Amino acid sequence: MRVTRPMLALTGAVAALALAGCGAGSSDEDQVPPTATGSLEHLAAEAKCEPNMQTDADTIRQALCKKGGEKYVLATFATDRGQREWLNTAKDYGGYYLVGRKWVAVGEERTVTALRSTLGGTMEEGSEHMNPGGSHNQGGHHG
Repeated sequence: MRVTRPMLALTGAVAALALAGCGAGSSDEDQVPPTATGSLEHLAAEAKCEPNMQTDADTIRQALCKKGGEKYVLATFATDRGQREWLNTAKDYGGYYLVGRKWVAVGEERTVTALRSTLGGTMEEGSEHMNPGGSHNQGGHHG
């Protein structure tokens, strides 16, 4: 098995938690399940979404979903590279991204944060420079 930087970071985080004792209360990280995998339909079912398909191509499948009154985009990718290229471009427009292996959910921060409790994944934030002044990205940092 090849050791990668993300695996090393995960191992380091687990070791730090073990050394810290993990018993001093809970945080949002404690509530995050393992990252979901599968087809767009499988991920949508996990998130209790009826996907409204927008793109159904070989390299990307994309659907609109609703969670309560909020809408979000759920996309799956054929390759990790395709996913990263899409994210690098999309994040220039701001927004909040929940990222899993070959899938992304994009929406308002509260919507994507709620999805994380079901789908797992990593939160990333888009760039603020494309929507100055009225940006919903309060931190303005690149994920």
